Amino acid sequence: MKALFLNASLKKSDQTSNTEGLAQEVIDLFSKEGVDSEIVRLADYYIPYGIEKDVGDGDEWPQVFEKVKAADIVILASPVWLGEKSSLATVAMERLYGSSSETNDKGQSIYYNKVAGAVVTGNEDGAKHAASSLLYGLSHIGFVIPPNVDAYWVGEAGPGPSYLDEGGQENEFTNKHVEMLAYNTMHLAKIFNENPIPAKGNVMEE
Repeated sequence: MKALFLNASLKKSDQTSNTEGLAQEVIDLFSKEGVDSEIVRLADYYIPYGIEKDVGDGDEWPQVFEKVKAADIVILASPVWLGEKSSLATVAMERLYGSSSETNDKGQSIYYNKVAGAVVTGNEDGAKHAASSLLYGLSHIGFVIPPNVDAYWVGEAGPGPSYLDEGGQENEFTNKHVEMLAYNTMHLAKIFNENPIPAKGNVMEE
């Protein structure tokens, strides 16, 4: 199976991402179970806003979308800013929505039989709000959301330590949710690989 992590940090790959640090904990569990993972740092790509598959003018979203189509599991990872998911996470959701009318070989949404989850980090409140927004959006366009697939960590209110700073990686609650996210997404992805959702009742309208 293949897992794709869309890291919506506002930092490019030459900068340390706390969001990616938490995502890596999930990847480590995936690796132990034989799941191949890839992280895409969205800030490394030119991804204009819009709801089309390709808006032109050097749009690099189509490169990312090909990776989404090849994945069994898609994890959208975002930091929290002002209590919300990042602007890049919003753009990613909009661009994913823009291709939701594409269909698989059964005529279902292209995202059917793909499993999704969310990873959220920050040092302010808002993790559950951001996760609920991500998970609802992913479910609405066709991804399957297993139980307990919102792994998050937030520090105390105001300026303070981030996830990769002292204490974040030892948080028992966060680590338990990392474990549930990893195993629940793997479990359902395996089920859908062997027994995909029947087409009856959910073929896209022409």
